[in-house]
Amino acid sequence: MTDAASYFSSRLAHETDPSDVHAAQRAGERFVLVDVRGDEAWGQGRISGAVHVPYRDIPRRAGEFDPAVPVVVYCWSPGCNAGVKGALAFAEAGFSVKEMIGGFEYWVREGQPTENDEGPLPRVFDPQVMVVRTAR
Repeated sequence: MTDAASYFSSRLAHETDPSDVHAAQRAGERFVLVDVRGDEAWGQGRISGAVHVPYRDIPRRAGEFDPAVPVVVYCWSPGCNAGVKGALAFAEAGFSVKEMIGGFEYWVREGQPTENDEGPLPRVFDPQVMVVRTAR
């Protein structure tokens, strides 16, 4: 395998994206989606079906999860490295883990389901990150 092929293969083994996570949710795949952001961010809005474990708490709380079930972590955006910190903490605890690249920002921009404490939030589709088809 070339260096490039090895590099990209490794990335795909440890990263996923919002579209793939949403498809996996819809297909009923077994994994835990973990929001590693702080309490205020979680309260503002989160991915439907996610659980909240701020990345700093993962070493203490990892035992709450079944290590046989894969974990996907996310933070705010591509500009936030809390997802990497959370993924590292789960990996160090022995979990199979992936980081959802793009984070909450790209999940929202793709119009995937979000919620807050009051319930579902409006879905908005951003044509700068996806094809948006209009009904005819």
